[in-house]
Amino acid sequence: MADRFSLAELNRYYAMIICRMSHGTRIKIYRKLISLLRNRFSLMDALDRIRGIITNEGRNPDEPMALAVLYWTRSLQNGNPFSVALEGWAPASERLMLSVGDVSHLEGALENLIKVTEGTKKMKEPLISAISYPMFLSMMVVLIIYAIGAYMVPPMMNAAPNTRWTGSAKDLVSLSVWIQKNWAIAFASLPTLFVIIYLTMGRWKGKTRAFFENIPPWSLYRIFVGVTWLLAMAALVRAGTPVSQALRSLRHDASPYLLYRIDSALVYVNNGDNLGEALMKTGLGFPDKEIVGDLRIYSEMDNFQEALDQMANEWLEDSVSSIEKKASVLNMIATLFVSGTIAWAVMGTFAMQDQITKAMG
Repeated sequence: MADRFSLAELNRYYAMIICRMSHGTRIKIYRKLISLLRNRFSLMDALDRIRGIITNEGRNPDEPMALAVLYWTRSLQNGNPFSVALEGWAPASERLMLSVGDVSHLEGALENLIKVTEGTKKMKEPLISAISYPMFLSMMVVLIIYAIGAYMVPPMMNAAPNTRWTGSAKDLVSLSVWIQKNWAIAFASLPTLFVIIYLTMGRWKGKTRAFFENIPPWSLYRIFVGVTWLLAMAALVRAGTPVSQALRSLRHDASPYLLYRIDSALVYVNNGDNLGEALMKTGLGFPDKEIVGDLRIYSEMDNFQEALDQMANEWLEDSVSSIEKKASVLNMIATLFVSGTIAWAVMGTFAMQDQITKAMG
């Protein structure tokens, strides 16, 4: 009995891990739920139907996602709302979006969740491209410099040991001497820089951060977080959540960077300012100066919910295009940097050969 209990718990934890990692599969289940709920199935019946499909009508009852749906159903039977049933099985951000449906309309909450999730995914692809390729090319530059300094230049120096190097040849020789003595620093510099940038992305939060948000990669991170936040904010407000409550809800699972901006805006919202005025008074330029200006106008209108939703979707499309353009610029700069390094090394090599020939002749 104890062994069976232990095995059941092991299967449960394994299914929980798989479910949290299987973002696409969760979204497919949410889509099926929407379809069944629209056709007047109860939530319990809809989950039973979905579980039947996943288990192949009971032939594979231990499928991780089938176990996930089973435990969701049991939690619902115990009187818990759907967002609570997903605790441990889905990220807090998803459960937050679905908690709106517990008090209003789950179908609409699921649609909002999918909309925000797809918007986030749309942003991630160009963002990763904008950051990863320049990082790769930067590492290539370090490898090229090391190869030149450690393997190409020393034999040429040994061929003419008493030569007094000048011009680009002198620069190449100086680099070779430095790289042989400090190769560890050379190889550690870029990874250290990348780690620092990564750590500051979600943690650096003060006023000085606002200045650096005009510079990649921090500017790209601001756009990504800003769009994701605005999409979630629009979904919550559209579901009838007051602005102040929506802001407080989005504090959960927020990075220190986003948390600082939400809390700064909440101070002014709690004092009676609308969302646009509150964001403007923070002086942080989040999520975007133009968006803040638009929010100051639309927050006073009767159709604020629709305007906020439209603004979020339009900014998503504009931001994807903007990130793709910035990615192209960053990639071009990185490519030119690599090409320039190679060209400099080639010119230095020719200069060394010319000076060696003169020294021998």
